[in-house]
Amino acid sequence: MSHDVLLFDLDGTLSDPLEGMARSINFALVHFGFGPLESGRLAAFVGPPIDQTFSELTGLSSDAHINALVAKYRERYADLGYAENVLYPGVRDALAALSSAGALMAVCTSKRKDFAERILEMFDLRHYFSFVDGGGIGVHKWQQIEALRSQGKVSDASVMVGDRAFDLIAAHRNSLRSGGVLWGYGSYAELSNERPQYLFSSPMEWSRLVD
Repeated sequence: MSHDVLLFDLDGTLSDPLEGMARSINFALVHFGFGPLESGRLAAFVGPPIDQTFSELTGLSSDAHINALVAKYRERYADLGYAENVLYPGVRDALAALSSAGALMAVCTSKRKDFAERILEMFDLRHYFSFVDGGGIGVHKWQQIEALRSQGKVSDASVMVGDRAFDLIAAHRNSLRSGGVLWGYGSYAELSNERPQYLFSSPMEWSRLVD
């Protein structure tokens, strides 16, 4: 098999989180006196850590303010937002095919681990993944993958599959291969600019990872 571990992003790759994310962001913004934003504007923030998102949206930089916004966001997300995720068509069948082919799969997401686990369980996908790695405030994806490398969970032969440039950058910074998906929130130009080893037009094309 070409790769020892297939490492998947969650948001924008396996499922579409925009509705729950946008509603939860606006829940936090309104609580602290900011105006709500259209979901179309918030689409650009699918993927990065939520603390970075609030910093960019509000212009605030103090840890206390950002942490308060994140806490309010997570209050709604934990109750309702996570369940507003929508699984992308073809993902379930593609993961089943990879599993049948003997692929070892895992998830690496900027989302907090417990939220990611709940989403995967909701879609009955958790059993396909050997582990789920989640992010935290102030943690970049390249740091997550760096930690996975130090723990021996991924290697040069692993591949990171995601929908945004920072997924690919994180992979390359840690000497992993990379694959971009074209149905998420990153454009073809954004992804191709990072020179991934793979670009996928549909989940079933993930079969190329085990050819």
